[in-house]
Amino acid sequence: MEQFSLSKVNEVVTKKSQFTEQLRKNIRKVIVGQDQLIDKIIIAILADGHILLEGVPGLGKTLLVNTISRLINTKFQRIQFTPDMLPADLLGTLIYNQKLGKFETRKGPIFSNIILADEINRSPAKVQSSLLESMQEKQITIGENTFKLDKPFLVMATQNPIEQEGTYPLPEAQVDRFMFKLVVTYPNFESERLILRNNTNSSVTSAIDSIVDPKVILEAQSVSESIYVDSKIEDYVLNLISATREPKKSGLDELENIIDFGASPRATINLIKAAKARAFTEKRGYVTPEDIRFIGKDVLRHRIILTYEAEAEEMSSDDVIDRLFESIEVP
Repeated sequence: MEQFSLSKVNEVVTKKSQFTEQLRKNIRKVIVGQDQLIDKIIIAILADGHILLEGVPGLGKTLLVNTISRLINTKFQRIQFTPDMLPADLLGTLIYNQKLGKFETRKGPIFSNIILADEINRSPAKVQSSLLESMQEKQITIGENTFKLDKPFLVMATQNPIEQEGTYPLPEAQVDRFMFKLVVTYPNFESERLILRNNTNSSVTSAIDSIVDPKVILEAQSVSESIYVDSKIEDYVLNLISATREPKKSGLDELENIIDFGASPRATINLIKAAKARAFTEKRGYVTPEDIRFIGKDVLRHRIILTYEAEAEEMSSDDVIDRLFESIEVP
């Protein structure tokens, strides 16, 4: 019976995931040299998760998000976060209508499908918390009225790793709300040559049309939830997370004084959700250890807090995660 249901899930996934290849192909026409980043953003959309992007300016983060929103035919808002920003600038506020003699709700830019929160660490804590609350609750309260946000709803927040002056770093508890923390790197030599040609030649156009309806995305999210996860895969994930909290018990004595705080239960949930979405993009009805390894760093790098000793030894959270994957037995 289980084998029959698994084959049925495989069949549905193969059928419903056809659009992902087309989506990937069209994004790559505009965004060059960031293939793995594109794959992971598609995974986040299918897993209904939010993304924190870290990278220096000029790497095409805004263009990437804009391109995806146009291909999915959704509403897109780019919000530039600044130190003088107020929560009302993001969420909306009540405006008094003199003609009618009553207050009316004016909705803010958060009422969209895909939000690019540019330089989120430039805004004060109140603005950050109002954004993160809307991410978690998927609803906004203005005055006495509560409004549900449209689906799909994806927040992609960016932060600049090299500029810390005049910024308000996100607290660890708030960073935990993001499914992925993706590090955007420089393109390689040949990729940059293509970027150069595409952006200095007026005959090369980046006009793109929508190819996916939001309903298709919502259906894909539902199908990816039904993807099969074996108990051995669950054990693998639980062992990984447990090793971040008590490395000594997992035989990782050398990490005992390196990790200050391990990953939260939200990391466990997000690892499985993202792995299911990755399996969906690979047209599979079941999760493999490779799916966990593919998205492991992105789910864990912002959830493992390192000690001062780790900084002294110049160890990053990525180094710690590599060590975890090397040590924990793969099913």
